[in-house]
Amino acid sequence: MVAAAHPDDESLGFGGVLARYAREGADTSLLTATRGDRGRYFGHPPGSPEHPGHAELGRIRERELREAAAALGIGRVTLLEYEDQHLDAADVAGAVGAIVSELRAVRPHVVLTFPPDGAYGHPDHIAICQLTTAAVVAAADPHFGSGAPHRVSKLYYLAWNARQWAAYQAAFKKLVSVVDGVERQANAWPDWALTTVIETGAWSKSVWRAVVCHQSQVAASVLSRLAEADRDAIWSSFSFYRAFSLVNGGRRVETDLFEGIDADE
Repeated sequence: MVAAAHPDDESLGFGGVLARYAREGADTSLLTATRGDRGRYFGHPPGSPEHPGHAELGRIRERELREAAAALGIGRVTLLEYEDQHLDAADVAGAVGAIVSELRAVRPHVVLTFPPDGAYGHPDHIAICQLTTAAVVAAADPHFGSGAPHRVSKLYYLAWNARQWAAYQAAFKKLVSVVDGVERQANAWPDWALTTVIETGAWSKSVWRAVVCHQSQVAASVLSRLAEADRDAIWSSFSFYRAFSLVNGGRRVETDLFEGIDADE
């Protein structure tokens, strides 16, 4: 299960692994916390004559999300109704409870989400990391909320390595988030800190099909101008930091998210 903040996060951040494991027969699911309705529309800011308004953009981005999910073979999509660009202000108990409900319904072995720095400092990305991490713990607690407890075996954070970060920088020139007047920019994870690298080159075309579903967003437009070789440099592999695992550990780099998990569990 991938827990993301906005429509298009699933494709840009996790598309290769979602496509690969779906094609290999794993059950895949996606939880997206917001509709991304406060974003730009084909580069036009909210309030401009070309922008369709928050409600309509939310409907557009939901449609794009579901089209992208189909391209990636995602089996289940759950869209929460939290306010875009204000996920960090959400009621924590309610948001954690909503994610716990999804974890207990889906019962995934593996959960993936953004890292604590939100990849490049985006507050919504940071918030979904914090909320998902708390929910993974709470879902196993029989005294938390309703429904049968579920223990996730492994939790991963997205971890861009230097090669991926350079490719994104080449595409976007400067991928930053400005928060409270302060510019935030990501730093690549050092190779020694990566616990898991998943080869996804064979599924890069599926990722590309998913990315271009998000036509209303600048990211899809920018990436559409990249040469195929440059797109492959971004999506030929996805790297992660194993935040915790109940089934394995150590320094050896994993090549499978399900390493250590009994297939019969």
